[in-house]
Amino acid sequence: MPRILVNTRCLDAPLTGTQRYAKELLARWNDDVDTVAPGMFTRGVPGHAWEQLVLPSKLSKRLLFCPSNTAPLCVKDQVLTIHDLSVFDCPEGFNPRFAAWYRFLLPKLARRVRQIITVSEFVKERILIHTKICPDKVAVIPNGVSPSFCPEAISGFDAALSSLHLPSQRYVLVVGSLEPRKNLRRLFQAWARIQERVPEELWLVVVGDSASARVFAQAQFQTLPPRVFLAGRVADSLLPALYAGAVAMAYVSLYEGFGLPLLEGMATGTPVLAGNRSSLPEVVGTAGLTVDPENEEEIAEGIHALIENSALRDDLHKRGLLRASQFSWEDTARRTWCVLQGAAQA
Repeated sequence: MPRILVNTRCLDAPLTGTQRYAKELLARWNDDVDTVAPGMFTRGVPGHAWEQLVLPSKLSKRLLFCPSNTAPLCVKDQVLTIHDLSVFDCPEGFNPRFAAWYRFLLPKLARRVRQIITVSEFVKERILIHTKICPDKVAVIPNGVSPSFCPEAISGFDAALSSLHLPSQRYVLVVGSLEPRKNLRRLFQAWARIQERVPEELWLVVVGDSASARVFAQAQFQTLPPRVFLAGRVADSLLPALYAGAVAMAYVSLYEGFGLPLLEGMATGTPVLAGNRSSLPEVVGTAGLTVDPENEEEIAEGIHALIENSALRDDLHKRGLLRASQFSWEDTARRTWCVLQGAAQA
């Protein structure tokens, strides 16, 4: 059986769902694969140039696995994971040159590679629409959730509270960067609607990277409503406790390839409010409260219900734990390995 070479260029970027996916798979494959990355200049044009021009020379008859949406176009013996088609469906959140490159590259890669892996049926449908490839070429393997995301993570809550200087011990958690498809403008307006109907000590805590000035302006934030705290990027070690300590979690994104924060929230037992668009219904199933993410009133009433209705929170706590137990990185790694072995044999 030929060895498999994993392109780890993506691991130099800040940790998001894509980087977590690659790290979790590699942790479970141990020494069964080889890895390769540029020594420096991993991002931007130099990174893409390395991937397209240098990486193909490193294969030595090994199957290539590229886990993060991009791969060398000249290599046929490879498997590519496509996490979403947001460069087609939500181009306003990207640098125009970046989006144009990926819109050029992805359809050609999809037709070229041996097999595509994606993380939801929603993304598979979008891939088929944008590339016109055979459905059998696309394997859907959902993401998993780390064991660190569990109700017992509440033991680290005091440390997280102190480290992040949170304004209150009671909060609704939001995880996501400040970009238009995360739908924070409507979420903030929904929060403003219920200010007089929720306890004064309750805050909305937003975890995630600040967007560029261009993206922030597009998101149409003039001023933030009262009791909104932007925590910025949070250390990975603090996230489980932050989820576990929340009264509830709101994730009403307009577009997601998977929606890993929802799964992490459910795994800690936190009741979740989810948008009913893109992949999010696949992740949450019946274990969360779902709303139309374009309806501010629905979002507001959903948040209010989770705050005020303890019976609803208890029910979603139980449902969420059961739902999250159906996802694991071990299963994701095992199924992905089967795809790679099949492609290598071919």
